[in-house]
Amino acid sequence: MVDLKKKLGRNEYSVGSWITIGDTAVAEIMARAGFDWLVVDMEHSAMTLPEAQELIRTIELSGVVPLVRVGENDPCLIKRVMDAGAHGVVVPMVNTRFDAEAAVKAVNYPPKGTRGVGLARAQGYGFGFERYKKWLREKSIVIAQVEHIESVDNLEEILAVDGIDGSIIGPYDLSGSLGYPGRFDRPEVKKAIKRYEDVCRKMKKPMGFHVVEPDIKRAKELKQKGYKFLAVGLDSLYLGRKCLEVTGELR
Repeated sequence: MVDLKKKLGRNEYSVGSWITIGDTAVAEIMARAGFDWLVVDMEHSAMTLPEAQELIRTIELSGVVPLVRVGENDPCLIKRVMDAGAHGVVVPMVNTRFDAEAAVKAVNYPPKGTRGVGLARAQGYGFGFERYKKWLREKSIVIAQVEHIESVDNLEEILAVDGIDGSIIGPYDLSGSLGYPGRFDRPEVKKAIKRYEDVCRKMKKPMGFHVVEPDIKRAKELKQKGYKFLAVGLDSLYLGRKCLEVTGELR
């Protein structure tokens, strides 16, 4: 398993993907495909917490870092997925320094955070609490999702928050916040992404992007541009694209 915390801190490249189907077979197949990390999506899916915990377990046992995108920047949601064994969270709509600080506090125990203590899977069901406390301080991950123009405008303050390990652009919502959902060719959207890149480079923070369509050419372009935390595709699109390719050739 890669040390994702260290890679982010050193601004080193890693590649991952998104899981929206709550089936462990999907998680196992994707984990064995060679991704460094996988995000279990609890924002835009019908996934329940028990399903997410099984996906986290499957990903982790496959030697891949399991992250969870929570539905919102809510301390209860974050606490529950961390207790289920997530190695970190991707937090949507982190638009201000306050939002970033709240996410970090929700992941961490006092004195750094405000997370309540439970004895669940992450803590070895009560038999590994001291080990988990040490792991949490040294290895847990908080990724701020940059998906609103307000987030871009406040990016320096967000990335400066102690405990924010990285960020990732959500291109559809970012373009939507400018009034052009999915119109990545619009100059307003390009300008926002350029500002994101400029700030990350200035602050020597890893740039992140979710290439939602499994577009290898686009992913390679972003890698060459210096994006270090790169998500490519998601489970349903990988499945659907291959099905369409096959049926298109056979009809």
